[in-house]
Amino acid sequence: MSFSFIGMMAGAGLMVKIVMGTLVLFSAISWWIVIMKHLLFKRARHASEEFLTRFWESKTLNHAFDAAQEYTSSPEAAVFVSGFSELRKISSARSNQTAAGNLQSKLATMDNLKRAARKAQIMEYDRLGRSLPFLATTGSATPFIGLFGTVWGILTSFQEIGARGSASLAVVAPGISEALVATAAGLAVAIPAVIFYNYYANKLGDFESDIENFSADFLNLIERDILSKG
Repeated sequence: MSFSFIGMMAGAGLMVKIVMGTLVLFSAISWWIVIMKHLLFKRARHASEEFLTRFWESKTLNHAFDAAQEYTSSPEAAVFVSGFSELRKISSARSNQTAAGNLQSKLATMDNLKRAARKAQIMEYDRLGRSLPFLATTGSATPFIGLFGTVWGILTSFQEIGARGSASLAVVAPGISEALVATAAGLAVAIPAVIFYNYYANKLGDFESDIENFSADFLNLIERDILSKG
């Protein structure tokens, strides 16, 4: 009897094979998410650093808007584009308003800008955090999937004992070892998923903080340099 992993899986029952196939599928998807998130966060961080540098160096918001078009991976650039596009629409629609409604118009403009910026923030949070819940699900579910495979394999082993009428180690050991592999596999899938979920959740929190800080700075800049003008 071969006690290699491949040998044990070849001799395992149908249900244990299904469990192991499920775990392999969870593992493959989880590692794909881990790799994609690494590339996504790396691009977003690099693009944000370059955009923020150009934003604060821009002499006008129009120049900053032109620069933002080059950094589609930057969440801060997305928030700025959304807010500034809304400002352009409002300015165009209200260009002919009288001075009597000027203060009310400015207050309404700020409300619109805040809503546009907030919507853009939420969209960027969703984009950056997409698929992370799958890692959390993998981390919590796969140990139990593996345990189910183990319990099923042990039950099958006991049935084999009853059929053979013998409880010797030679009869029990192969089936029990095959069953226990399912629990080990479940843990092997779950542990990296939990580690990377926590890692990327912390990274996402850093992005959220940076986006909110930029959004606040941008709105303050608009209110101070544009809306406060008489």
